Amino acid sequence: MSNVGTTVRHQVAAQSVIETLLRQQEGVPQRNWLGRLLGDSPLSPDSVAWYRGALGEIAVGRMLATLPSDWAVFHALPIGKKGADIDHLVVGPGGIITINTKNHSGKNVWVGGQTLMVSGHKQPHIRNADFEAKRVTTLLRQRMPELPAALPVVAILDPRQLRIKTKPQQTTVLSARQLILWLQKRPPVLTGLQVAALTAIIQEPGTWPTPPLPPIDNPMARFTELDGAVRAADLRRRLMAGLRWLAGSAVVIAFLTAMTNRT
Repeated sequence: MSNVGTTVRHQVAAQSVIETLLRQQEGVPQRNWLGRLLGDSPLSPDSVAWYRGALGEIAVGRMLATLPSDWAVFHALPIGKKGADIDHLVVGPGGIITINTKNHSGKNVWVGGQTLMVSGHKQPHIRNADFEAKRVTTLLRQRMPELPAALPVVAILDPRQLRIKTKPQQTTVLSARQLILWLQKRPPVLTGLQVAALTAIIQEPGTWPTPPLPPIDNPMARFTELDGAVRAADLRRRLMAGLRWLAGSAVVIAFLTAMTNRT
């Protein structure tokens, strides 16, 4: 894979995030036997957010794969010189939609206009989504000037609560579980011929900026291996915690039994 043109057709969900994660993991020391026994994570502290992000994009990618055949879906499209990318670009009867996926599983998300907060902390998700949609609109209109503007979406994966007090001006914020229905309920704005033409443009080498770094060999296979190690470590930590609890309970029971026998 030597350029963007040859990768766009084959890019998978989370590929850009996974490649960043793998690069970060290259300098992480291997766990020793004791660390593996105790369930130490193979991830560095700086890699955890990238790992969670990858899981989120993969989950949303699977959802988008269920769209009808009159929709075209692309993933991890480069849009900037510093490695920025579009998580998912969807083109279909309902228009051109850029999707920024965020994995905030189990957290409270609050939206008030252009402000989005996760567990009380302000996040730039809406601003970034707005920029991504404008950038995609500019790039595609260079080839098809009469296209409608791309619509930005922030898809939140499995939030504990998503409260939208005031809708943002341009960006739609929703739970990822609502995404497919939202897309299919959009009023038609593109014909089948326009979708086909757009699909061809998106796959052209010159449509997107060249990524700043070369692609990594076999990123998905390497991520699958890393993901398996992370899940195995998490399971081992849970087992070790359970064993410690059982051991502690046994000590307490033995002590109480001894005290009872004395009396």
